[in-house]
Amino acid sequence: MNVRARRTLLFMPGDERRKIEKGARLGPDAVIMDLEDGVALNRKDVARETVRTALQEVVFGRAERLVRINPVGSGLEEEDLDVTLAGRPDGYVVPKVESPEQLAWLDERLTAEERARGWPEGGVRLLAILESARGILHAGSIAAATPRLEALIFGAEDFAGDVGARRTPGGWEILYARSAVVVAAAAHGLQAVDTVFTDLHDVEGLRQDATLALQLGFDGKLAIHPRQIPVILDVFTPSAEEVERARRLIAAFEAHQKRGRGAFAHEGKMVDMPMIRAARRVLARAGEGSSAE
Repeated sequence: MNVRARRTLLFMPGDERRKIEKGARLGPDAVIMDLEDGVALNRKDVARETVRTALQEVVFGRAERLVRINPVGSGLEEEDLDVTLAGRPDGYVVPKVESPEQLAWLDERLTAEERARGWPEGGVRLLAILESARGILHAGSIAAATPRLEALIFGAEDFAGDVGARRTPGGWEILYARSAVVVAAAAHGLQAVDTVFTDLHDVEGLRQDATLALQLGFDGKLAIHPRQIPVILDVFTPSAEEVERARRLIAAFEAHQKRGRGAFAHEGKMVDMPMIRAARRVLARAGEGSSAE
């Protein structure tokens, strides 16, 4: 399965058309139009209509068009879907996921809508945010909930609040949960997207945090301000040399597979499947191939 690159996903408040338009022009891999935390309760209706018309009218270019709905079970998610589905988003970001049943309900609802509208079944994607103790504990079953699910996202701020942790620059208090999201995503062939970095002025801190996320195995990172996009993209986009090295390795692997050979030597190193998977992840972050192969 080919999965698009999701190195940086930019949140924009759903009730501000101007910001949505600006976000679409800035080159993130995805724009997340927010109906949840970024919108006051008395602005939910305005935000839904703004997102619907933005989906129909704004030119997003190469950016994926995503909508973050309110949590399943909140009583707000039904109307979020009723209004925004008319704009046919590429997918929905689902916050505060704590059980596979929440995604199963959403899957059924989307399937019914796709059938009614004559759309291909399964075409509307899902990305799930794990941001509570229950969500982390159930990460594996959530990851297996539906074929629509393409990524797990870690929400550090809500998670820390849920378990009573105190946020620190080093992030040791969230390391277990952060890693758990990566492991669950990898085990089920999904992408893993890292949490937001809340200090908008600490560019070096963002770079260090994004680099740690890359080292942990994340495929990308959430952004909450346009100025964060270039830093995140720089960290998660492989260099030309890395991409070329990965291409050569994959080509050599495929040639040896056709000749019926398993392990082989390449550029002075013995090659096994973990190295092939790593090369494919590099190409996926570069927008080539799939990280889930």
